[in-house]
Amino acid sequence: MIIQMKKQASKKEYRRITDFLKEQSFEVKDVSSEEIMVFGIIGDTSRIDPHDLYAFDGVAQVTRVSTPFKKASRSFKPTDTIVRLDRGIEIGGTAFVTMAGPCSVESEEQLRTIARGVKKAGASILRGGAYKPRTSPYSFQGMGVEGLKLLRKVGDEFDLAVVTEIPSPDLIPLFEEYVDLIQVGARNMQNFHLLKALGKSKTPILLKRGLSATIEEWLMSAEYIMAGGNENVVLCERGIRTYEKYTRNTLDISSVLAVQELSHLPVIVDPSHAAGRWNMIEKLALATLAVGAHGMIVEVHHDPEHALSDGAQSLKIPKFKQMMTELDKLADVLGKTKR
Repeated sequence: MIIQMKKQASKKEYRRITDFLKEQSFEVKDVSSEEIMVFGIIGDTSRIDPHDLYAFDGVAQVTRVSTPFKKASRSFKPTDTIVRLDRGIEIGGTAFVTMAGPCSVESEEQLRTIARGVKKAGASILRGGAYKPRTSPYSFQGMGVEGLKLLRKVGDEFDLAVVTEIPSPDLIPLFEEYVDLIQVGARNMQNFHLLKALGKSKTPILLKRGLSATIEEWLMSAEYIMAGGNENVVLCERGIRTYEKYTRNTLDISSVLAVQELSHLPVIVDPSHAAGRWNMIEKLALATLAVGAHGMIVEVHHDPEHALSDGAQSLKIPKFKQMMTELDKLADVLGKTKR
C-alpha cells in the first residue's frame, strides 16, 4: 500500500499517520522526494481499509500495490535503484558495467592472466566460480575457500571488484569477507532459506533468473532478500529453458524491458549462459546494451580448450577486447557510459 500526502501536509501530520501504522506492526518505507511526501506500508495490508486512512489529516491518496512483490515494485519506488560497490562502481543509472572472468577459478596463474586481460579491455568486476554447483557430481566443483582468497587477491591486484556464486547459507560470512557482490545462481533462485539469510547481509546480491522462472517468480525471489533488509539487489537475465536445444538456453531479452517496467532494481544480462556458444556472445552483448540493460556478466578464458568448465561459451581474451571495442562504439551512439 502506498500513501501520498497532500503537498501542504506538515511533518507533524506525516508523523501522526506513520506512528499509527508502526503501532499496528507495519513497516513504513519512506520514498519521498523534494516535492512530495510518499511512503509505502509493508505487511498484511488486507486488514486495513484504505478509506479509514483518509481520516488522518494530510492524506491525499491511498493506493494498494497489486503486485505480490512490494519492495521490488516500481509502484513502491518509482526512482531507479543504483547499487554501489567499492572502487566507485555503480550498477544502475546510465552506466553499463561489465563483469568478466573465468567460469571457474582454476589456479592463481590462470586467474591473474585473465584478470589482466579483462581489466585492460575495460571490465570493472572480476567474475569467477570458487564453488561450482554442477549438474554432474563428477564435474569439477571448484577450489572452495582457496578460490575465494585468490579472487580477492587478484581482484585487489588489478583494482577489480569481485563477484562469485554462493551455494549455501553457511558460507555467507566467508563471502562477506572476500566478495563485493554475492551471486545467487539460477538453481538457487528459489532457495528461500538462502535468500532469507542473504537478506540479513549488507553485501549486495546478484540474483540470476531461474532455469524456467517467470518474471514474477524472479522478482518475488528478490523480494525475499529485500524483505530481510538487504535492498541492494541486482537482477540477472541468463536465459531460460525452452524447447529449443540449439543454444544452451533461450535469452529472454524482453525480460530487461519487463523488469524495468515492473521494478526499480538494476538488471544485467549473462550472454554466455544464454547462448552456450562463444561465437554468439558479442552480438548478444550488443543487444544487451541496446535494450537498456545496466551491464553484463561474461565468461572469458585464456585457454578455453582446456578450461575445467564451460570452455565452449568462454571468449578468448583477444575476442573479449574486440567485443568491448564494439560496445564502446554502440555506447557512444546511445549516450551510455561504460565501466
